[in-house]
Amino acid sequence: MSGGLCIALLGGMVLAAVPGERFTLAWTHSIERTEWREVWRIVDGRLVIESARVKGTGAGMEPGEGARLVDGWWEWTPALPPLERIVLAASEHTADHRLCADGDCRPLRGRTGPGHGDDPLVLEPCP
Repeated sequence: MSGGLCIALLGGMVLAAVPGERFTLAWTHSIERTEWREVWRIVDGRLVIESARVKGTGAGMEPGEGARLVDGWWEWTPALPPLERIVLAASEHTADHRLCADGDCRPLRGRTGPGHGDDPLVLEPCP
């Protein structure tokens, strides 16, 4: 697989590849039941966060420095260095993460096929 975003198991087995260099990762906070969204892009083989937004505040959901309220969402640019990968744990208390790329939005585990329900997933640039 060349370019795009790879979805893999923590041990390294690639389950799916998503074309493109930009994607949105969204989920619902397990306690506050509030939606959180992050926009990422792939730059030089690393994941770079462009923006984060949250539809409210609460436990573990404080908007970042410089956040501004826009149409009911707190929006900001997190001060994160480029990352090699993002590890996402599964929880029986929340719905699946959602991944949007090139207008195709669906549950993350809906992209990987059956049999990986509780396994942590890794998002990383494909080689």
